Amino acid sequence: MTRDEIIMQVSEKLRLIRTEAGYTQDKMADIIGVSKKTLVQIEKGRVLANWSTVVAICALFRETETVQFLFGNEPLEVLETVAREGIDFRKMKTLGGRIWWKAISKKSGFILQQNILSKHFRILDERNYRIYSSFDEKMTKQRFKELTKG
Repeated sequence: MTRDEIIMQVSEKLRLIRTEAGYTQDKMADIIGVSKKTLVQIEKGRVLANWSTVVAICALFRETETVQFLFGNEPLEVLETVAREGIDFRKMKTLGGRIWWKAISKKSGFILQQNILSKHFRILDERNYRIYSSFDEKMTKQRFKELTKG
């Protein structure tokens, strides 16, 4: 998944996200920090939202079924993974991947998982803290190998 793909998906679903949340166009525009004219243009498919707007939508409406359907239960993790591709994260507590995640490998207290919706990968430590995340399978497996050797 790339920034452009995320922008496209969120732009295409903006009207659904807004109506699911129960907001008028005026209120939604105010919440996400765009003009009503821009919101209408996005909803009609005439323009795409920009990255900052998409991040705001995903952050503020992450509990909606539409955003959950697009990205699983952790839309901000998907956005952060795309924005920081290839960079180790500060440790962040997770629920361990009981929902939305498939375990690919377990070794030395680390778990390599793949999200069943977004298809991105992550590595958790023994306490279910996310320590790495990427859409690049090869990079993630290499990082997993580095963490689990010895």
